[in-house]
Amino acid sequence: MQLSEKYQLVRKLARDFAEKELTSEILDEVEDTGVFPVDIQKKMAKAGFYGIKVPEKYGGQGSDHLAYAITVEEIARVSAVGSLYVNSPNSLGGMTILIAGTEEQKQKYLRPMVEGDIVIPFGLTEPGGGSDAADMRTTAVKDGDYYILNGRKTFITMAPFADYSVIYADTGKRPSGKKGITAFIVDMKLPGVSLGKEEQKLGLVGCATSDVILEDVRVHKDDILGEIGEGFKDAMRCLDVGRMGVAAQSVGVAQACLDEAIKYSKERKQFGKYLCEHQSIAFMIADMATKVKAARELVYDAAVTKDTGGNSTLASAMAKYYASEICNEVAAKSLQIHGGYGFVRGFKIERLYRDCRVFTIYEGTSQIQQIVISGQLLGR
Repeated sequence: MQLSEKYQLVRKLARDFAEKELTSEILDEVEDTGVFPVDIQKKMAKAGFYGIKVPEKYGGQGSDHLAYAITVEEIARVSAVGSLYVNSPNSLGGMTILIAGTEEQKQKYLRPMVEGDIVIPFGLTEPGGGSDAADMRTTAVKDGDYYILNGRKTFITMAPFADYSVIYADTGKRPSGKKGITAFIVDMKLPGVSLGKEEQKLGLVGCATSDVILEDVRVHKDDILGEIGEGFKDAMRCLDVGRMGVAAQSVGVAQACLDEAIKYSKERKQFGKYLCEHQSIAFMIADMATKVKAARELVYDAAVTKDTGGNSTLASAMAKYYASEICNEVAAKSLQIHGGYGFVRGFKIERLYRDCRVFTIYEGTSQIQQIVISGQLLGR
């Protein structure tokens, strides 16, 4: 896709920021400490990255999904974990409120989120549900003007330092007989809210993840997001955007893996020749570059489809499925080109290889994307 000057400037802004602020020294420190610097988070918010798609009246940039995808891609190209901080307020956290929130809720939560003052993760996944998100065990029972929430959410990104969380709970059967799932904005300081242990993850070190435990948590009816019993439908709409974000992350990391493979192949000699002079390596790089470009086109197509009112469910699922799988393939080939050096810390490809493994898993596994894609095509 040929980008207009507007989007070329978006890319330049994000790329320049990432290369200037997310230095190898800082990223090595993040790996060692497990903490992503707050001052860089603030800088990303100040640069407008946290509110790319959020309307200007709520403090955002009022831009579109293509600008969002390009920004996430460029941040991820330097730091996958850094792109999580950009993605969340533009994706599942912010989108839930933008899609289903009242005007009062949008004013209350979106502006401080965009400005980097509060963090609101997305609490859908449960320990026993996994990909079957509709099999929800967390309950919300009405008690006057309040709902009493009980349950447990798992693998909640940013939960350990969240101020609020969007929590989905079963509020009872609807007239149709189907389970009614409702979204709530839960203050993480409410009595009865606690966290599980922080997960020790393979990759994306520097963005804490834990369970959220709810024990008789009283949430006022004013903190319901959207209509009672309609939360699951809204969650799926948010996941369309979330999957686009993961696809953009995948393209950014895949491009970084390709960059590292090209660079290393021009520096390393074997059998009297640079690696890139061996046809087997040159063809591997050609294959990697072609697939990265194809993945990028799918991501941009998904973004434009969303912006123009097309079938974004199908487009986002295709982009997420292909880009995440290709990212893992390209990372593996890049590490193979690096040989033993790619397997040790100190080489960027080692971190990239670990970071990208989750892309085929979170926000819907590759197998779930196949279900979505086939369902859309076959009318199921």
